[in-house]
Amino acid sequence: MKLAVSGKGGVGKTTFAAILIRALSEKGKHVLAIDADPDANLAAALGIVDADKITPISEMKDLIFERTEARPGSIGGFFKLNPKVDDLPDALSVKLDNIKFMRLGEVKKGGGGCICPESTLLKALITHIVLARDEVVVMDMEAGIEHLGRATAMAVDKLIVVVEPGRRSIDTAGHIKSLAADIGLKNIALIGNKIRGKKDQDFLSNNLSDFDFLGFIPYDDALIEADLEGISPYDVDTTAIAKINDIISRL
Repeated sequence: MKLAVSGKGGVGKTTFAAILIRALSEKGKHVLAIDADPDANLAAALGIVDADKITPISEMKDLIFERTEARPGSIGGFFKLNPKVDDLPDALSVKLDNIKFMRLGEVKKGGGGCICPESTLLKALITHIVLARDEVVVMDMEAGIEHLGRATAMAVDKLIVVVEPGRRSIDTAGHIKSLAADIGLKNIALIGNKIRGKKDQDFLSNNLSDFDFLGFIPYDDALIEADLEGISPYDVDTTAIAKINDIISRL
């Protein structure tokens, strides 16, 4: 099962992804967890010790040079467009229970976008992870889906967009759906998060009626406190865990 999780910043996307990954691991699934959002902190949300010391792959200059034969930051010139990446998930991942975690990092693009060694390596890695790995894969994406190419997008089993009651969140969901359609990714579903009651649930259902909702997660102060204290949301007493286990059953 290959899952991509996206959504507007602040909706609880990474919290949802972390609980989903930990719950899958506890069920005995081997999970490859990919942090593909430069602004997210999936490692800390998973409860990985010294998460801030994990070097993003996009900043591993020697590795990028070794695999692409070009220095990071260079534009133009010649470099390998099909670098070797099949060994990287095992060699570079951090382990936690049944979870292997990788942080992709940010690729700075110039002008209208560029073909550069960093982005080439990361896209090759994502393609390998989605098409060739046999673990459950969960990718915590930024609000766009730039890391996904057409081939990988069509192999993703579900793009899960996390939304909260609010106009900007609804607009972001529509934007992501449009981007997904451009690359042939049709298996999209929503998670309603931070739901305070029936009014919030109805607001999302009515305004996003052309989407399939996998479930709704109640607003919970315990999740806010976990984030403030640097604790994994899976390690606090929250109803979100049971809700996400129900979502796993639906998936």
